[in-house]
Amino acid sequence: MSMKEPSCVLEKELFKSVLEKTPDYIKNLDLLNFENNGEFTFVLKREHLYPHSESNPEGLNLLEWFENYSKEAKVSTAGIRGPQNILFPQDTRFPINLVGIVLATLAKALVAKEKYDSNKICKLVGSEVRYNSDLYLNAIARIQAAQGIKTLTPQGRKTIPIWLASFLCFKLDLVGGEYITSSHGISVKTATKDLNSQGSQYLPEESLEFVNKIREIFDIVEKEGFYEIKISANDNPLIDESVMRSLNDGIDLYVEYLKSGVAENLDSVKQMKGQLFIEAVGGCAYRTLSAVLEKLEISNKYLWNNIQEDPFFHSIGKYDTDPKGNKVFYDYSVDATVLAKKPDGTRFFPVIESLHYEEKLKFLPLGTVVLITDPDHDRLTVCQIEAVGNIPNLDELGVSYIHLGEERILTVYSANQAFLMLMDYRTKQLKQQGKFKNYPRFMIKTTASALSWDEWAKANGIKVVNVPVGFKEIANIMKKVEFQIEKSPDCEVKVEDVFGEEINLGVQPRMIFGGEESGGMIMGSENLIESNSGRKAIAMREKSATEAIIVASCLASKLEEDNKTLSEYLEEIFEENNIVAKYDVREDIAYYNESEPDIDKLKQAKSEGEKQRTKNDLFYLSLAIAIREGKANLEDVKKVLNNAFKQLNFDNLIAVKFVGDGTYLQFTDKYVEIRPSGTDAKTKAYSGGSEYNVIKDFAQILGNYSGERTELHNKLISEDFYNSSKEIALNYYLKFVEKESRV
Repeated sequence: MSMKEPSCVLEKELFKSVLEKTPDYIKNLDLLNFENNGEFTFVLKREHLYPHSESNPEGLNLLEWFENYSKEAKVSTAGIRGPQNILFPQDTRFPINLVGIVLATLAKALVAKEKYDSNKICKLVGSEVRYNSDLYLNAIARIQAAQGIKTLTPQGRKTIPIWLASFLCFKLDLVGGEYITSSHGISVKTATKDLNSQGSQYLPEESLEFVNKIREIFDIVEKEGFYEIKISANDNPLIDESVMRSLNDGIDLYVEYLKSGVAENLDSVKQMKGQLFIEAVGGCAYRTLSAVLEKLEISNKYLWNNIQEDPFFHSIGKYDTDPKGNKVFYDYSVDATVLAKKPDGTRFFPVIESLHYEEKLKFLPLGTVVLITDPDHDRLTVCQIEAVGNIPNLDELGVSYIHLGEERILTVYSANQAFLMLMDYRTKQLKQQGKFKNYPRFMIKTTASALSWDEWAKANGIKVVNVPVGFKEIANIMKKVEFQIEKSPDCEVKVEDVFGEEINLGVQPRMIFGGEESGGMIMGSENLIESNSGRKAIAMREKSATEAIIVASCLASKLEEDNKTLSEYLEEIFEENNIVAKYDVREDIAYYNESEPDIDKLKQAKSEGEKQRTKNDLFYLSLAIAIREGKANLEDVKKVLNNAFKQLNFDNLIAVKFVGDGTYLQFTDKYVEIRPSGTDAKTKAYSGGSEYNVIKDFAQILGNYSGERTELHNKLISEDFYNSSKEIALNYYLKFVEKESRV
């Protein structure tokens, strides 16, 4: 396998450290040679299941790999993610590796053949720009073909965004799809994000089906000593580019969809005097989005940055020191909204700072809207160049900013702020067109998203359905709504949210917005979206930065016409809708350096970090479950919290609830959610309310707490109940997911 040449000094340092930390037996592995374009067979041996040693030179330690992989499948929010050896992808010491992807693909193919007629199974495989994505795409397509499964790939097996893969799974009535990405995660991370026939991400029970199939394969290997996995030829006719070629990689269908909704009238964008600036982090967005904008006849309204595809993401978010100032390669990811601390305690946006906008934006006029997307092009961060004199008003609104020089700043809107503006603008559009009143309206949001969204929705007569974090949870509610519309079109649709509240959405409801604070959103459709076979949906199943960019462009054109900034528009929304909870914060606590190239150190650090994450989680979760199970009451819990956090005040706490993947503390004037990452040794603490300093303190203090049980906590929660609370919570989550689910 040819070695990739580093593109810059930082990437060279990364490659050097990977080479140094990879043992020779891994470098010399030649298990799966996908440069062989003909058919071949990979023989999985009993020796592969056990650790490498002098007495077992063929050892791959797959049993340990599988133990961690299956654990991840139970809790994963967006595909089974993890780091890989970017230079030696057959390295099974890492969570994501070529052998693991081969096994998972085979297992998914076998499950599909048990469920469907083999002759009618058709799946799609796509990817973004991450290291080894083309190799993994090739492997997935050829293994599926060897199992008799037709696999659609983009023209030339090139990149496409995740939302387009999802859209096509639904629109073309495919059995499902595979997409290789790790969203906005660090460069060495990747994943296979599984899409079902709806185009939505696998729920845990769907993942466990193929995980159990891998276990069956390992049982055969243990018994028989080997298992043969067939790989088709690279030119197998079941690997089909012709369908995607005929559909222009799905772009024509997607443009048709946009024109029936958010892109119905783009006259105001076409008449704009200024241009918008698109930051295509990693480059994946450019190939598809530029074609979409061309089809919509608005491509001349955009300037671009970083359009070349690069798995190192143009060094964005990459530094040669860690947050403590140690000289080491450190990757903050490419999430533009991440805030970090420098060694001197100064808070900064590491991703945006690494974009060097003080130079790249210096010739653009005040008012220019900057739209930052991520490598798989599903998330969006909205920014704007403003005058430095606007800082006092921005501080009052809770809008973050960075300096671009003495006279200019770049406002950086959280998704909570940006999406509030987009949903408000879209609603005003529909009202102006006389369409808003045609249907009862609702929105689906994650519990970690802003309270201001709920306040805005109430002011506009829009029902709100709260769900756990993860876009698959939003899609799951969509399917429940559609099932009722299809089953009883003249009846009121009722769903239960993750708080346990039954919500009456009315007859033939339409979704105005679905989204989450991490930067992903979708708008609903006025007319139900139909697949080729006539299946109907109220909205697409994956967040789309393209859809968000279209709405943001329309809003920008309106504000240009009115000579207003985004911050002025946000202030208007707060005033018009009497929004009290104007502020929101998110605290990201990472318990280790994800970029550590030594896999043994990485595993150890992650394992220790997971223990810290779990202790933090269980401190709060056990209290929430105790209330739900009748083992404690709210007053008991308030005493525990007031005692543990004497610098905070819990007197106006009115509820402590488990919300599917975290613990939600509801106050009369704010909320705090503490959520363990489902994919890593991290804790996320979210808070929203009317006083910025108060919610910031709650998020930072609760999020960073060690999780050490206090005397009162031990007195209220028994050791047995504490240890079983996670399992009890998982059962509650599964009941919520499965209730009235559409099969």
